Amino acid sequence: MWKPIFHEGELVAFSCGHIHNTDIGGAVPASLSRTLVEIHQEGIRFTPCKLYKRGELNEELLQVMMTNVRQPEQNWGDLKAFVGAMNTGERKVKEMVEKFGVDVFRRGTEDLMDYAEHQAREILRSIPDGEYFFSDYTDEDSDTERNPCRLALSLRIEGDEAELDFTGSDPQLTSSINVPTGGSPHHTLMLVGVYYILYTLNPNILLNIGLTRPFKCILPKGTVVNPEYPAAVGMRSLTCGRLRSLIFGAFGLAMPDRMPAAPAGSSSIVNVMTTENKTGKRVIAAIDPVVGGAGGMPHADGPDGSGADASYLKNTPVEMIEAEVPIEIVRYGLAPDSGGAGENRGGLGTWLEFKVFSPGTRITARNRDRTRFRPWGILGGKAGRPSNFIRNPDTPKEEVLGNQDTLTAEPGDVIRFYGPGGGGRGNPLDRDPSRVLRDVERGALSHDGARADYGVVIVDGSVDEAATTARRDAMRSGSSADAHFDFGPEREEYERHWTPEAYDAMTEIMASLPNHWRFFVKARIFDAMNASETGGADVVRSAFASIKAEHPQIAAE
Repeated sequence: MWKPIFHEGELVAFSCGHIHNTDIGGAVPASLSRTLVEIHQEGIRFTPCKLYKRGELNEELLQVMMTNVRQPEQNWGDLKAFVGAMNTGERKVKEMVEKFGVDVFRRGTEDLMDYAEHQAREILRSIPDGEYFFSDYTDEDSDTERNPCRLALSLRIEGDEAELDFTGSDPQLTSSINVPTGGSPHHTLMLVGVYYILYTLNPNILLNIGLTRPFKCILPKGTVVNPEYPAAVGMRSLTCGRLRSLIFGAFGLAMPDRMPAAPAGSSSIVNVMTTENKTGKRVIAAIDPVVGGAGGMPHADGPDGSGADASYLKNTPVEMIEAEVPIEIVRYGLAPDSGGAGENRGGLGTWLEFKVFSPGTRITARNRDRTRFRPWGILGGKAGRPSNFIRNPDTPKEEVLGNQDTLTAEPGDVIRFYGPGGGGRGNPLDRDPSRVLRDVERGALSHDGARADYGVVIVDGSVDEAATTARRDAMRSGSSADAHFDFGPEREEYERHWTPEAYDAMTEIMASLPNHWRFFVKARIFDAMNASETGGADVVRSAFASIKAEHPQIAAE
Protein backbone atom coordinates (compact mmCIF):
# COMPACT_ATOMS: atom_id res chain seq x y z
CA MET A 1 0.00 0.00 0.00
CA TRP A 2 1.18 3.50 -0.84
CA LYS A 3 -0.09 6.84 0.41
CA PRO A 4 1.06 10.08 -1.24
CA ILE A 5 2.24 12.78 1.14
CA PHE A 6 1.73 16.41 0.12
CA HIS A 7 3.10 19.68 1.45
CA GLU A 8 1.31 22.80 0.33
CA GLY A 9 -0.19 20.89 -2.59
CA GLU A 10 3.16 19.45 -3.71
CA LEU A 11 3.99 15.73 -3.58
CA VAL A 12 7.05 15.27 -1.35
CA ALA A 13 7.03 11.55 -0.45
CA PHE A 14 5.05 8.33 -0.11
CA SER A 15 4.45 6.27 2.96
CA CYS A 16 4.36 2.64 1.91
CA GLY A 17 4.24 -0.81 3.45
CA HIS A 18 3.70 -4.50 2.88
CA ILE A 19 1.78 -6.93 5.09
CA HIS A 20 0.84 -10.60 5.08
CA ASN A 21 -2.80 -11.61 5.46
CA THR A 22 -3.60 -15.06 6.79
CA ASP A 23 -5.62 -15.72 3.62
CA ILE A 24 -6.17 -13.86 0.33
CA GLY A 25 -8.32 -16.51 -1.37
CA GLY A 26 -6.96 -18.85 -4.01
CA ALA A 27 -6.74 -22.61 -4.27
CA VAL A 28 -5.75 -23.50 -0.70
CA PRO A 29 -6.44 -22.11 2.78
CA ALA A 30 -3.81 -19.46 3.59
CA SER A 31 -3.40 -19.12 -0.21
CA LEU A 32 0.18 -20.37 -0.62
CA SER A 33 1.48 -23.80 -1.57
CA ARG A 34 4.35 -25.21 -3.58
CA THR A 35 1.76 -27.25 -5.52
CA LEU A 36 0.35 -24.20 -7.32
CA VAL A 37 1.52 -23.80 -10.92
CA GLU A 38 0.31 -20.36 -12.03
CA ILE A 39 -0.29 -17.01 -10.43
CA HIS A 40 -4.06 -17.16 -10.94
CA GLN A 41 -4.32 -19.88 -8.27
CA GLU A 42 -2.61 -17.80 -5.61
CA GLY A 43 -5.43 -15.53 -4.50
CA ILE A 44 -7.14 -12.35 -5.55
CA ARG A 45 -5.07 -9.90 -7.62
CA PHE A 46 -5.54 -6.18 -8.16
CA THR A 47 -3.97 -3.78 -10.57
CA PRO A 48 -2.91 -0.54 -8.83
CA CYS A 49 -6.09 1.20 -7.72
CA LYS A 50 -7.34 3.60 -5.07
CA LEU A 51 -8.66 2.29 -1.77
CA TYR A 52 -9.66 5.85 -0.91
CA LYS A 53 -10.84 8.47 -3.40
CA ARG A 54 -10.86 12.06 -2.11
CA GLY A 55 -10.89 10.68 1.42
CA GLU A 56 -13.83 8.30 0.82
CA LEU A 57 -13.43 4.53 1.15
CA ASN A 58 -13.86 2.70 -2.16
CA GLU A 59 -16.63 0.36 -1.01
CA GLU A 60 -16.88 -1.50 -4.33
CA LEU A 61 -13.19 -2.40 -4.26
CA LEU A 62 -13.46 -3.46 -0.64
CA GLN A 63 -16.40 -5.74 -1.37
CA VAL A 64 -14.55 -7.44 -4.22
CA MET A 65 -11.73 -8.14 -1.81
CA MET A 66 -13.93 -9.35 1.04
CA THR A 67 -15.94 -11.63 -1.27
CA ASN A 68 -12.83 -13.48 -2.39
CA VAL A 69 -11.16 -14.31 0.93
CA ARG A 70 -12.02 -16.98 3.48
CA GLN A 71 -12.12 -14.82 6.62
CA PRO A 72 -13.14 -11.33 5.47
CA GLU A 73 -13.40 -9.87 8.98
CA GLN A 74 -9.73 -10.70 9.60
CA ASN A 75 -8.67 -9.11 6.33
CA TRP A 76 -10.71 -5.99 7.04
CA GLY A 77 -9.11 -5.68 10.47
CA ASP A 78 -5.65 -6.06 8.96
CA LEU A 79 -6.48 -3.51 6.28
CA LYS A 80 -7.63 -0.91 8.81
CA ALA A 81 -4.43 -1.41 10.80
CA PHE A 82 -2.46 -1.02 7.58
CA VAL A 83 -4.22 2.24 6.76
CA GLY A 84 -3.40 3.44 10.26
CA ALA A 85 0.26 2.66 9.65
CA MET A 86 0.22 4.65 6.41
CA ASN A 87 -1.36 7.59 8.23
CA THR A 88 1.35 7.39 10.89
CA GLY A 89 4.02 7.49 8.21
CA GLU A 90 2.37 10.51 6.66
CA ARG A 91 2.20 12.31 10.01
CA LYS A 92 5.89 11.64 10.76
CA VAL A 93 7.00 12.96 7.37
CA LYS A 94 4.88 16.08 7.75
CA GLU A 95 6.38 16.69 11.18
CA MET A 96 9.87 16.59 9.66
CA VAL A 97 8.89 18.88 6.80
CA GLU A 98 7.34 21.36 9.25
CA LYS A 99 10.44 21.29 11.46
CA PHE A 100 13.17 21.49 8.80
CA GLY A 101 11.45 22.80 5.70
CA VAL A 102 10.78 20.89 2.50
CA ASP A 103 14.14 21.64 0.89
CA VAL A 104 16.13 20.40 3.87
CA PHE A 105 13.89 17.34 4.08
CA ARG A 106 14.53 16.42 0.45
CA ARG A 107 18.24 17.14 0.68
CA GLY A 108 18.43 15.15 3.93
CA THR A 109 16.82 12.05 2.46
CA GLU A 110 19.24 12.17 -0.48
CA ASP A 111 22.16 12.60 1.92
CA LEU A 112 21.03 9.59 3.96
CA MET A 113 20.97 7.41 0.85
CA ASP A 114 24.36 8.75 -0.24
CA TYR A 115 25.86 7.99 3.17
CA ALA A 116 24.46 4.43 3.16
CA GLU A 117 26.07 3.94 -0.24
CA HIS A 118 29.37 5.24 1.15
CA GLN A 119 29.19 2.83 4.09
CA ALA A 120 28.48 -0.13 1.78
CA ARG A 121 31.41 0.78 -0.45
CA GLU A 122 33.73 1.02 2.56
CA ILE A 123 32.85 -2.56 3.48
CA LEU A 124 33.34 -3.80 -0.08
CA ARG A 125 36.81 -2.25 -0.16
CA SER A 126 37.73 -4.39 2.87
CA ILE A 127 36.94 -7.63 0.98
CA PRO A 128 39.56 -9.12 -1.35
CA ASP A 129 38.86 -8.60 -5.04
CA GLY A 130 38.03 -11.73 -6.98
CA GLU A 131 35.34 -14.03 -8.31
CA TYR A 132 33.68 -16.43 -5.90
CA PHE A 133 31.26 -19.14 -7.07
CA PHE A 134 28.75 -20.87 -4.81
CA SER A 135 25.61 -22.93 -5.37
CA ASP A 136 22.83 -24.20 -3.16
CA TYR A 137 19.51 -25.99 -3.66
CA THR A 138 15.91 -26.03 -2.67
CA ASP A 139 14.93 -29.65 -2.10
CA GLU A 140 12.25 -29.85 -4.79
CA ASP A 141 11.43 -27.91 -7.93
CA SER A 142 7.71 -28.77 -8.12
CA ASP A 143 5.04 -30.93 -6.55
CA THR A 144 5.23 -33.51 -9.33
CA GLU A 145 8.86 -33.78 -10.43
CA ARG A 146 10.47 -33.37 -6.98
CA ASN A 147 13.94 -32.72 -8.37
CA PRO A 148 16.17 -30.14 -6.67
CA CYS A 149 16.13 -26.54 -7.80
CA ARG A 150 19.65 -25.18 -8.13
CA LEU A 151 20.53 -21.58 -7.33
CA ALA A 152 23.94 -20.46 -8.56
CA LEU A 153 25.90 -17.30 -7.83
CA SER A 154 29.14 -15.90 -9.19
CA LEU A 155 30.10 -13.06 -6.85
CA ARG A 156 32.56 -10.65 -8.44
CA ILE A 157 34.13 -8.00 -6.22
CA GLU A 158 36.27 -5.23 -7.65
CA GLY A 159 37.19 -2.35 -5.41
CA ASP A 160 34.03 -0.84 -3.95
CA GLU A 161 31.59 -2.56 -6.32
CA ALA A 162 30.11 -6.06 -6.52
CA GLU A 163 28.31 -8.01 -9.23
CA LEU A 164 26.01 -10.90 -8.34
CA ASP A 165 25.56 -13.09 -11.42
CA PHE A 166 22.85 -15.73 -11.00
CA THR A 167 23.55 -17.41 -14.36
CA GLY A 168 23.41 -21.16 -13.84
CA SER A 169 20.28 -21.03 -11.71
CA ASP A 170 17.50 -23.37 -12.81
CA PRO A 171 14.77 -22.47 -15.32
CA GLN A 172 11.52 -21.12 -13.91
CA LEU A 173 9.46 -23.79 -12.21
CA THR A 174 5.95 -25.18 -12.35
CA SER A 175 5.60 -24.38 -8.66
CA SER A 176 5.20 -21.21 -6.65
CA ILE A 177 8.79 -20.75 -5.49
CA ASN A 178 9.79 -18.54 -8.43
CA VAL A 179 11.08 -15.08 -7.46
CA PRO A 180 9.43 -12.26 -9.50
CA THR A 181 12.20 -9.71 -10.01
CA GLY A 182 11.50 -8.47 -13.52
CA GLY A 183 15.24 -8.66 -14.04
CA SER A 184 15.87 -5.51 -11.98
CA PRO A 185 19.62 -5.28 -11.29
CA HIS A 186 18.99 -3.87 -7.79
CA HIS A 187 15.92 -5.91 -6.82
CA THR A 188 15.67 -5.96 -3.06
CA LEU A 189 14.57 -9.63 -2.83
CA MET A 190 17.88 -10.64 -4.38
CA LEU A 191 19.92 -8.48 -2.01
CA VAL A 192 18.41 -9.25 1.41
CA GLY A 193 21.37 -11.53 2.19
CA VAL A 194 23.69 -8.65 1.33
CA TYR A 195 21.86 -6.38 3.79
CA TYR A 196 22.40 -8.94 6.57
CA ILE A 197 26.10 -9.12 5.80
CA LEU A 198 26.56 -5.36 5.62
CA TYR A 199 24.68 -4.78 8.86
CA THR A 200 26.64 -7.52 10.64
CA LEU A 201 29.95 -6.03 9.55
CA ASN A 202 28.82 -2.51 10.48
CA PRO A 203 25.88 -2.37 12.94
CA ASN A 204 25.78 1.42 12.49
CA ILE A 205 25.09 1.21 8.77
CA LEU A 206 22.02 3.09 7.52
CA LEU A 207 19.35 0.76 6.18
CA ASN A 208 17.99 2.40 3.05
CA ILE A 209 18.03 1.95 -0.72
CA GLY A 210 21.45 3.57 -0.98
CA LEU A 211 22.92 0.24 0.11
CA THR A 212 21.97 -1.29 -3.24
CA ARG A 213 23.89 1.15 -5.42
CA PRO A 214 27.30 -0.61 -5.30
CA PHE A 215 25.66 -3.94 -6.21
CA LYS A 216 24.41 -5.20 -9.56
CA CYS A 217 22.47 -8.42 -10.11
CA ILE A 218 22.43 -10.39 -13.36
CA LEU A 219 19.13 -12.27 -13.48
CA PRO A 220 18.66 -14.33 -16.68
CA LYS A 221 15.13 -14.15 -18.04
CA GLY A 222 13.03 -17.29 -17.76
CA THR A 223 14.89 -18.60 -14.71
CA VAL A 224 13.70 -19.14 -11.17
CA VAL A 225 15.09 -15.69 -10.27
CA ASN A 226 13.37 -13.89 -13.17
CA PRO A 227 10.32 -15.88 -14.29
CA GLU A 228 7.92 -14.96 -17.06
CA TYR A 229 4.14 -14.56 -16.65
CA PRO A 230 2.05 -16.46 -15.58
CA ALA A 231 4.54 -18.22 -13.29
CA ALA A 232 3.36 -18.92 -9.75
CA VAL A 233 5.35 -16.84 -7.27
CA GLY A 234 3.44 -16.90 -3.99
CA MET A 235 5.96 -18.96 -2.04
CA ARG A 236 8.97 -17.00 -3.23
CA SER A 237 9.99 -16.51 0.40
CA LEU A 238 11.19 -20.15 0.42
CA THR A 239 13.59 -19.37 -2.41
CA CYS A 240 14.55 -16.07 -0.82
CA GLY A 241 15.62 -18.00 2.27
CA ARG A 242 17.88 -20.13 0.12
CA LEU A 243 19.16 -17.06 -1.72
CA ARG A 244 20.35 -15.65 1.59
CA SER A 245 22.29 -18.85 2.29
CA LEU A 246 23.64 -18.69 -1.27
CA ILE A 247 24.96 -15.18 -0.71
CA PHE A 248 26.39 -16.13 2.69
CA GLY A 249 28.25 -19.00 1.01
CA ALA A 250 29.79 -16.79 -1.67
CA PHE A 251 30.91 -14.22 0.89
CA GLY A 252 32.11 -17.15 3.04
CA LEU A 253 34.64 -17.82 0.29
CA ALA A 254 35.57 -14.16 -0.02
CA MET A 255 36.08 -13.49 3.71
CA PRO A 256 35.83 -16.78 5.64
CA ASP A 257 37.26 -15.27 8.83
CA ARG A 258 34.20 -13.01 9.18
CA MET A 259 31.32 -15.20 7.98
CA PRO A 260 29.12 -17.71 9.84
CA ALA A 261 27.95 -21.13 8.68
CA ALA A 262 24.59 -21.49 6.94
CA PRO A 263 21.43 -20.62 8.84
CA ALA A 264 18.46 -22.93 8.60
CA GLY A 265 17.15 -21.12 5.55
CA SER A 266 13.67 -22.52 6.17
CA SER A 267 10.92 -20.70 8.04
CA SER A 268 7.62 -22.59 7.88
CA ILE A 269 4.56 -20.52 8.70
CA VAL A 270 1.97 -23.00 9.98
CA ASN A 271 -1.69 -22.20 9.28
CA VAL A 272 -4.69 -24.17 10.52
CA MET A 273 -8.24 -24.03 9.15
CA THR A 274 -10.60 -26.01 11.34
CA THR A 275 -14.05 -25.96 12.97
CA GLU A 276 -14.89 -25.24 16.60
CA ASN A 277 -16.90 -28.31 17.67
CA LYS A 278 -19.15 -26.48 20.18
CA THR A 279 -20.16 -23.55 18.00
CA GLY A 280 -19.58 -24.82 14.47
CA LYS A 281 -17.54 -21.69 13.78
CA ARG A 282 -14.84 -21.97 11.15
CA VAL A 283 -11.44 -20.81 12.32
CA ILE A 284 -8.40 -20.03 10.21
CA ALA A 285 -5.25 -18.82 11.90
CA ALA A 286 -1.50 -18.66 11.61
CA ILE A 287 -0.03 -20.37 14.67
CA ASP A 288 3.65 -20.60 15.50
CA PRO A 289 6.44 -20.39 12.92
CA VAL A 290 8.75 -23.39 12.72
CA VAL A 291 12.16 -21.80 12.34
CA GLY A 292 15.59 -23.40 12.34
CA GLY A 293 18.79 -22.43 14.05
CA ALA A 294 21.39 -19.88 13.02
CA GLY A 295 24.79 -20.92 11.73
CA GLY A 296 27.79 -21.06 14.05
CA MET A 297 29.47 -17.65 14.15
CA PRO A 298 33.14 -16.63 14.29
CA HIS A 299 32.77 -15.66 17.95
CA ALA A 300 29.87 -17.74 19.32
CA ASP A 301 27.35 -20.50 18.76
CA GLY A 302 24.47 -19.82 16.41
CA PRO A 303 21.32 -18.64 18.23
CA ASP A 304 18.78 -21.41 18.81
CA GLY A 305 15.45 -21.38 17.02
CA SER A 306 15.95 -17.99 15.40
CA GLY A 307 17.33 -18.81 11.97
CA ALA A 308 19.42 -15.61 12.09
CA ASP A 309 18.00 -14.54 8.74
CA ALA A 310 14.46 -15.14 10.00
CA SER A 311 14.74 -13.86 13.56
CA TYR A 312 12.09 -11.22 12.84
CA LEU A 313 9.45 -13.98 13.15
CA LYS A 314 7.90 -14.01 16.62
CA ASN A 315 6.12 -16.93 18.23
CA THR A 316 2.58 -16.74 19.59
CA PRO A 317 2.16 -17.84 23.23
CA VAL A 318 0.79 -21.38 23.46
CA GLU A 319 -2.03 -20.24 25.75
CA MET A 320 -3.21 -17.71 23.16
CA ILE A 321 -3.15 -20.28 20.36
CA GLU A 322 -5.20 -22.79 22.34
CA ALA A 323 -7.67 -20.08 23.39
CA GLU A 324 -8.30 -19.01 19.80
CA VAL A 325 -7.79 -22.20 17.78
CA PRO A 326 -9.35 -25.58 18.75
CA ILE A 327 -6.08 -27.54 18.79
CA GLU A 328 -3.81 -28.74 21.60
CA ILE A 329 -0.12 -27.82 21.53
CA VAL A 330 1.65 -31.01 22.63
CA ARG A 331 5.19 -29.66 22.42
CA TYR A 332 6.82 -26.40 21.42
CA GLY A 333 10.52 -25.94 21.98
CA LEU A 334 13.94 -26.75 20.60
CA ALA A 335 14.98 -29.99 18.87
CA PRO A 336 17.99 -31.63 20.62
CA ASP A 337 21.02 -32.65 18.52
CA SER A 338 19.79 -30.61 15.54
CA GLY A 339 22.57 -28.00 15.44
CA GLY A 340 25.58 -28.75 13.23
CA ALA A 341 28.66 -29.74 15.21
CA GLY A 342 31.49 -27.22 15.32
CA GLU A 343 33.90 -25.35 17.50
CA ASN A 344 30.96 -22.97 17.50
CA ARG A 345 27.92 -25.14 16.93
CA GLY A 346 24.87 -24.35 14.85
CA GLY A 347 21.70 -23.21 16.54
CA LEU A 348 18.97 -25.72 17.33
CA GLY A 349 15.88 -26.02 15.18
CA THR A 350 12.33 -25.55 16.46
CA TRP A 351 10.06 -28.46 17.41
CA LEU A 352 6.28 -27.89 17.12
CA GLU A 353 3.74 -30.65 17.76
CA PHE A 354 -0.03 -30.31 18.05
CA LYS A 355 -3.23 -32.38 18.07
CA VAL A 356 -6.40 -31.65 16.10
CA PHE A 357 -9.98 -32.40 17.15
CA SER A 358 -12.24 -31.67 14.16
CA PRO A 359 -12.69 -33.56 10.89
CA GLY A 360 -11.46 -31.94 7.74
CA THR A 361 -8.87 -29.79 9.50
CA ARG A 362 -6.71 -28.31 6.77
CA ILE A 363 -3.11 -27.45 7.54
CA THR A 364 -0.77 -25.46 5.34
CA ALA A 365 2.89 -25.01 6.18
CA ARG A 366 4.42 -22.73 3.61
CA ASN A 367 8.16 -22.75 2.93
CA ARG A 368 8.67 -26.37 3.92
CA ASP A 369 12.23 -27.21 2.87
CA ARG A 370 15.64 -28.51 3.99
CA THR A 371 14.42 -32.07 4.55
CA ARG A 372 17.02 -33.26 2.03
CA PHE A 373 19.85 -30.75 1.62
CA ARG A 374 21.13 -29.57 4.98
CA PRO A 375 22.34 -26.16 6.12
CA TRP A 376 26.06 -26.35 5.46
CA GLY A 377 28.93 -26.09 7.91
CA ILE A 378 32.07 -24.06 7.27
CA LEU A 379 35.80 -24.27 8.10
CA GLY A 380 35.56 -27.79 9.50
CA GLY A 381 32.07 -27.39 11.00
CA LYS A 382 29.39 -29.94 10.14
CA ALA A 383 26.05 -29.52 8.42
CA GLY A 384 22.95 -29.13 10.57
CA ARG A 385 20.20 -31.73 10.90
CA PRO A 386 17.48 -31.53 8.24
CA SER A 387 13.86 -30.60 8.91
CA ASN A 388 10.82 -32.86 8.81
CA PHE A 389 7.00 -32.97 8.87
CA ILE A 390 5.32 -36.06 10.37
CA ARG A 391 1.73 -37.11 10.99
CA ASN A 392 1.12 -39.34 14.03
CA PRO A 393 4.80 -39.75 14.95
CA ASP A 394 5.96 -42.74 17.00
CA THR A 395 2.77 -44.70 16.28
CA PRO A 396 1.83 -47.49 13.82
CA LYS A 397 0.08 -44.81 11.73
CA GLU A 398 3.22 -42.65 11.37
CA GLU A 399 3.43 -40.87 8.03
CA VAL A 400 6.56 -38.92 7.08
CA LEU A 401 5.52 -36.00 4.88
CA GLY A 402 8.85 -34.24 4.33
CA ASN A 403 8.39 -31.07 2.31
CA GLN A 404 4.66 -31.51 1.73
CA ASP A 405 3.02 -28.23 2.65
CA THR A 406 -0.71 -29.03 2.66
CA LEU A 407 -2.53 -31.68 4.67
CA THR A 408 -6.08 -32.59 5.67
CA ALA A 409 -6.01 -33.95 9.22
CA GLU A 410 -8.71 -35.82 11.09
CA PRO A 411 -9.73 -35.92 14.78
CA GLY A 412 -6.96 -37.34 16.94
CA ASP A 413 -4.17 -36.75 14.43
CA VAL A 414 -0.94 -35.42 15.89
CA ILE A 415 1.21 -33.22 13.65
CA ARG A 416 4.93 -32.75 14.29
CA PHE A 417 7.29 -30.28 12.64
CA TYR A 418 11.05 -30.03 13.04
CA GLY A 419 12.98 -27.01 11.84
CA PRO A 420 16.51 -27.61 10.52
CA GLY A 421 19.54 -26.88 12.66
CA GLY A 422 22.13 -24.30 11.65
CA GLY A 423 25.50 -25.38 10.30
CA GLY A 424 28.53 -25.59 12.58
CA ARG A 425 31.66 -23.44 12.28
CA GLY A 426 35.16 -24.74 12.99
CA ASN A 427 36.34 -28.25 13.84
CA PRO A 428 34.07 -29.74 16.54
CA LEU A 429 37.09 -31.50 18.06
CA ASP A 430 38.38 -28.03 18.98
CA ARG A 431 35.30 -27.18 21.05
CA ASP A 432 36.04 -26.79 24.72
CA PRO A 433 34.71 -29.93 26.47
CA SER A 434 33.12 -27.76 29.15
CA ARG A 435 30.90 -26.18 26.47
CA VAL A 436 29.91 -29.64 25.26
CA LEU A 437 29.05 -30.66 28.84
CA ARG A 438 26.94 -27.53 29.24
CA ASP A 439 24.98 -28.39 26.08
CA VAL A 440 24.32 -31.88 27.47
CA GLU A 441 23.19 -30.45 30.80
CA ARG A 442 20.82 -28.07 29.02
CA GLY A 443 19.33 -30.82 26.84
CA ALA A 444 20.67 -29.30 23.63
CA LEU A 445 22.92 -32.31 23.01
CA SER A 446 22.64 -36.00 23.91
CA HIS A 447 25.43 -38.05 25.49
CA ASP A 448 25.71 -39.99 22.24
CA GLY A 449 25.95 -36.75 20.25
CA ALA A 450 28.69 -35.45 22.54
CA ARG A 451 30.70 -38.61 22.00
CA ALA A 452 30.06 -39.09 18.27
CA ASP A 453 30.28 -35.48 17.09
CA TYR A 454 32.68 -33.89 19.56
CA GLY A 455 34.68 -36.82 20.94
CA VAL A 456 33.67 -35.83 24.48
CA VAL A 457 33.06 -38.68 26.93
CA ILE A 458 30.75 -37.76 29.80
CA VAL A 459 30.53 -40.06 32.82
CA ASP A 460 28.34 -39.38 35.86
CA GLY A 461 27.73 -35.79 34.82
CA SER A 462 31.39 -34.90 34.30
CA VAL A 463 33.86 -34.93 31.40
CA ASP A 464 36.20 -37.92 31.49
CA GLU A 465 39.28 -36.01 30.40
CA ALA A 466 41.50 -39.02 29.72
CA ALA A 467 38.84 -40.83 27.68
CA THR A 468 38.01 -37.60 25.83
CA THR A 469 41.65 -36.96 24.90
CA ALA A 470 42.06 -40.53 23.66
CA ARG A 471 38.85 -40.43 21.64
CA ARG A 472 39.64 -37.06 20.09
CA ASP A 473 43.15 -38.19 19.13
CA ALA A 474 41.67 -41.26 17.44
CA MET A 475 39.06 -39.18 15.62
CA ARG A 476 41.67 -36.69 14.38
CA SER A 477 43.95 -39.41 13.06
CA GLY A 478 41.08 -41.04 11.21
CA SER A 479 39.77 -37.87 9.56
CA SER A 480 40.85 -36.25 6.31
CA ALA A 481 41.76 -32.59 5.93
CA ASP A 482 38.82 -30.32 6.65
CA ALA A 483 37.01 -28.99 3.58
CA HIS A 484 35.94 -25.36 3.41
CA PHE A 485 32.27 -26.44 3.50
CA ASP A 486 30.48 -29.52 4.80
CA PHE A 487 27.25 -30.00 2.85
CA GLY A 488 26.16 -33.28 4.39
CA PRO A 489 26.04 -36.74 2.81
CA GLU A 490 22.90 -36.09 0.77
CA ARG A 491 24.38 -33.25 -1.26
CA GLU A 492 27.76 -34.97 -1.58
CA GLU A 493 26.06 -38.03 -3.08
CA TYR A 494 23.89 -35.88 -5.35
CA GLU A 495 26.87 -33.97 -6.73
CA ARG A 496 28.71 -37.15 -7.66
CA HIS A 497 26.26 -37.27 -10.57
CA TRP A 498 25.46 -33.59 -10.90
CA THR A 499 28.98 -32.27 -11.24
CA PRO A 500 29.73 -28.60 -12.00
CA GLU A 501 30.39 -29.64 -15.62
CA ALA A 502 26.98 -31.33 -15.79
CA TYR A 503 25.30 -28.17 -14.58
CA ASP A 504 27.29 -26.08 -17.06
CA ALA A 505 25.94 -28.31 -19.83
CA MET A 506 22.40 -27.94 -18.44
CA THR A 507 22.74 -24.15 -18.31
CA GLU A 508 23.89 -24.04 -21.92
CA ILE A 509 20.97 -26.20 -23.02
CA MET A 510 18.40 -24.15 -21.11
CA ALA A 511 19.68 -20.91 -22.62
CA SER A 512 19.13 -22.35 -26.11
CA LEU A 513 15.47 -23.24 -25.52
CA PRO A 514 12.25 -21.23 -25.64
CA ASN A 515 11.06 -20.60 -22.10
CA HIS A 516 8.00 -22.86 -22.30
CA TRP A 517 10.19 -25.90 -23.11
CA ARG A 518 12.78 -25.45 -20.38
CA PHE A 519 11.17 -27.11 -17.38
CA PHE A 520 9.94 -30.03 -19.47
CA VAL A 521 13.44 -30.64 -20.84
CA LYS A 522 15.01 -30.24 -17.42
CA ALA A 523 12.69 -32.88 -15.94
CA ARG A 524 13.48 -35.35 -18.74
CA ILE A 525 17.22 -34.78 -18.31
CA PHE A 526 16.82 -35.49 -14.61
CA ASP A 527 15.04 -38.76 -15.47
CA ALA A 528 18.08 -39.78 -17.51
CA MET A 529 20.50 -38.73 -14.79
CA ASN A 530 18.55 -40.60 -12.12
CA ALA A 531 18.74 -43.74 -14.26
CA SER A 532 22.47 -43.32 -14.89
CA GLU A 533 25.13 -44.98 -12.76
CA THR A 534 27.78 -42.39 -13.57
CA GLY A 535 26.08 -39.06 -14.27
CA GLY A 536 28.14 -36.16 -15.57
CA ALA A 537 27.96 -33.76 -18.51
CA ASP A 538 27.92 -36.51 -21.16
CA VAL A 539 24.68 -37.91 -19.77
CA VAL A 540 23.11 -34.43 -19.86
CA ARG A 541 24.06 -33.88 -23.50
CA SER A 542 23.05 -37.39 -24.56
CA ALA A 543 19.68 -37.04 -22.84
CA PHE A 544 19.04 -33.73 -24.60
CA ALA A 545 19.92 -35.26 -27.97
CA SER A 546 17.34 -37.99 -27.35
CA ILE A 547 14.72 -35.43 -26.32
CA LYS A 548 15.29 -33.44 -29.52
CA ALA A 549 15.00 -36.59 -31.60
CA GLU A 550 11.69 -37.44 -29.91
CA HIS A 551 10.38 -33.86 -30.09
CA PRO A 552 11.77 -32.29 -33.30
CA GLN A 553 9.52 -29.27 -32.82
CA ILE A 554 12.03 -28.05 -30.19
CA ALA A 555 14.57 -27.40 -32.96
CA ALA A 556 11.91 -25.68 -35.03
CA GLU A 557 11.19 -23.12 -32.33
